[in-house]
Amino acid sequence: MTAKLIKGSEIREQILAEIKEEVQKIKKSHGKVPGLVTILVGQNPASISYVTLKVKTAEECGFKEVQDNQPETISEADLLALIDKYNRDDSIHGILVQLPLPKHINEKKVLNAIDPDKDVDGFHPVNVGRLMIGGSEVKFPPCTPAGIQELIVRAGVETKGAEVVVVGRSNIVGKPIAMMMVQKGVGANSTVTIVHTATKDLAYHCKRADILIVAAGVPGLVKPEWIKPGACVIDVGVNRVGEKISEKTGKKVAILRGDVDFDEAVKVAGYITPVPGGVGPMTITMLMKNALKSLKFTLGIA
Repeated sequence: MTAKLIKGSEIREQILAEIKEEVQKIKKSHGKVPGLVTILVGQNPASISYVTLKVKTAEECGFKEVQDNQPETISEADLLALIDKYNRDDSIHGILVQLPLPKHINEKKVLNAIDPDKDVDGFHPVNVGRLMIGGSEVKFPPCTPAGIQELIVRAGVETKGAEVVVVGRSNIVGKPIAMMMVQKGVGANSTVTIVHTATKDLAYHCKRADILIVAAGVPGLVKPEWIKPGACVIDVGVNRVGEKISEKTGKKVAILRGDVDFDEAVKVAGYITPVPGGVGPMTITMLMKNALKSLKFTLGIA
C-alpha cells in the first residue's frame, strides 16, 4: 500500500480561486471587498516574511489590504489605540497583529482588544467560546485547524463516526481541531481522543485512529507501527532539522521534517500530508476565507 498524498499546496490554489471569484461577485453586487489590516511591530525577519506572504495573498484575492508597520518602541497604549481605530473602521473586516510582540507589550491584552467580529485568526476568547458551542455560533475557526479539516473533507475521507486521535493539546491546533471534529456537521461528527506528553501509551491510542492528526512539534515522533493500516494521517509538524544547499538557488535552505516518519508511514497509511506542502499552505488560505466570511457577515449574506 502507498498512501494517497493530500497536497495542501494544490488544495490551496483551488480555495484561493474560489475566494477570488466570490470576492469579484460581491464587489459587483454590493460594491464591497474584504478589508484586511496586518499590524507588524518591529523588524523580526520571520514575521516580515510571513506578513509579506499574507499581504501578497490578500491582494491576489482582490482584498483591500492595509499593511501597518510600527516601530518596536511603540507603547502598549498606542498599539491598543491603533487596534481601536481599526475596530471602528467599517472598511476593515479583519485585524491581524503579527506575533511575537516586543517584551514590553502584553500579547494577551493586545489580542483581546481586537473586536471578536474582526478577529479572523479566531484567537479571541469570544471566538473560542463560539467554537465550543459549535454550529451557527462559529464565526472564525482558527486557521490551521480549519485548514486541517478542509484537507480531510477535500480528500474525501469519511469523518462521521470515525475515531480521531489528536496528538498535541495546544490552544492553536490541538484543542480547537479536537473540538471541531467532535461537532455535528460536514467534516466532523467524529469520536475524538486527545493525547499528549502525559498519556501513558501513546502508540496504543494512535493505532486506534481512523484519522490521526499529529501536532506535537517533535520530529519523527509517530512511527509507522503506530498507524492503523489505511488511516488518514495529517502531519502538522514543521521542524527544522538542519540545512542543505538548494539545487535551484545554490543558497542554504532549511531541512524540514514533520512529526510523522513520512518515508515509512506512507507505506501504511491510506492518506497522508507531506511536509512541506501539506498543512502549511492552508493556514494563510483559511485566513483569507475568514476575512471573506467577515465581510459577508456585515452584508448579511453569510
